[in-house]
Amino acid sequence: MIGILLLVSAVTLVYVYLKWNFSYWDRKGFPSAGATIPFGVLDSVTKGKRSFGMAISDLYNSTKGSIVGMYITLRPALLIRDAQLAHDVLVKDFSSFHDRGVYVDEENDPISTGLFSLEGASWRALRTKLSPSFTSGKLKAMFETSDAVGDKLVAHLNTLLPQSGSKVVEIKELFATYAVDIIASTIFGLDVDSFANPNNEFVDISKKFNRNTFTDKVRGATLLLYPGLEKAFVRLGWKQEATEAMRELSSRTIDLREKNNIVRKDMLQLLLQLRNQGKISTDDSVWTAEHSKQGVKNMSKDHIAAQLFVFYGAGFETTSATASFTLFELSQNPEVMAKAKEDVREAIERNGGKLNYDAVQDMKYLEACVLETARKYPALPILNRVCTQDYPVPDSKLVIQKGTPIVISLIGMQRDAENFPDPLSYQPERYLDGNQDYNRAAFLPFGDGPRVCIGARMGKVNVKLALAKVLTHFNVEISPEKREIEFSPHGLTLVAEGGVPIRISRKQ
Repeated sequence: MIGILLLVSAVTLVYVYLKWNFSYWDRKGFPSAGATIPFGVLDSVTKGKRSFGMAISDLYNSTKGSIVGMYITLRPALLIRDAQLAHDVLVKDFSSFHDRGVYVDEENDPISTGLFSLEGASWRALRTKLSPSFTSGKLKAMFETSDAVGDKLVAHLNTLLPQSGSKVVEIKELFATYAVDIIASTIFGLDVDSFANPNNEFVDISKKFNRNTFTDKVRGATLLLYPGLEKAFVRLGWKQEATEAMRELSSRTIDLREKNNIVRKDMLQLLLQLRNQGKISTDDSVWTAEHSKQGVKNMSKDHIAAQLFVFYGAGFETTSATASFTLFELSQNPEVMAKAKEDVREAIERNGGKLNYDAVQDMKYLEACVLETARKYPALPILNRVCTQDYPVPDSKLVIQKGTPIVISLIGMQRDAENFPDPLSYQPERYLDGNQDYNRAAFLPFGDGPRVCIGARMGKVNVKLALAKVLTHFNVEISPEKREIEFSPHGLTLVAEGGVPIRISRKQ
């Protein structure tokens, strides 16, 4: 009898708690969406029907107003629907939303201190130190390495295609291999050829980072949504296989560079400058990283590895997805395809017949295509912040309290007809001079404000290079039937269900 009473009491307490928790926004006076207990907006995610980003997009599309209360499992959060308010959060009122609210533990876990996760003054100091890494001069110096990877992409594609006729190629997988090699070469400083050797160490580690196992899902969720729980996991010694493998590879590469005084024009070399000299040279011709003070190390190997992880995470999926979705849209839109091919041809011609860095920068229409892809298919479909000081919502009596998670649905906002006319159509002309008839505050694929993506310029160069290589050497055939990409219900990024098949042939 006592056992039954205890059980009934426990169930009653849980019920009361859940009802109280899921009435949070009602108590605060915020408009809110109906919450599904106990998973809130993630109910469809837990059932395997939608990815996280698409679940947030569904909420965006099913609600009205500038701001909507929601529940990410048990955690109350706010969805920003208004583009101007999103701009204020990211730019004008950045001081009230300067952190992402994800896991970071500077004191005990240096591998967590990547630029993406760092907070407050620590983030600002590191951002300032890293900014010289992404100048046009630095990217131009690294272009030769990227170009060599592009040539390997062309060579591999030639081995897949028949001498005559065409073949359907899963282009996402092809560009994923390209992205792996670009990151290995230009960021980690590793000479790999994943087209010829798909089982190399870097690819193996990359696969571990992109698994879809239960434990990986749990750790991904705690990193982003429950940083306190992730901190507990780390302190209990629950290590992630992929992270430890990448840390070991990074450490070994740093030791090799420093022991043998190897100088390469890549991102790791610039981080070694920061480690050994306390700053990254603003002279784009200087790549050496000797000690300015004997024995002084301004950055540990784990802190370097943390930045390399960020560049990997930011570069891998965005490069492969943006390139593949762009090629897909070109195959669906013959007029756009013709303009893109002509843009590439003319840019190469203007630069002495060479596909060099200046030629890639000169491809203005192709860049507009990349921007339109980033609008329609933002690789990371949400932006997240946390309120860092109480914030009165403009033109209302509402106050966002310190500690409240903030989410902006990029795919929702960037596919909203109020922000972009005819949002499902593919119109690169939106971004050309004189044609900007969209809500510029709603275009946020790279973020905005002080925490705008530091590597956006590098990412666009690598995507344009891959596309220029394909358009120069191959025929991409127009699809006879228009269709829209369907997205996988798994993962945080937008992933095409079943890949991105494109029919390609050799140029005769």
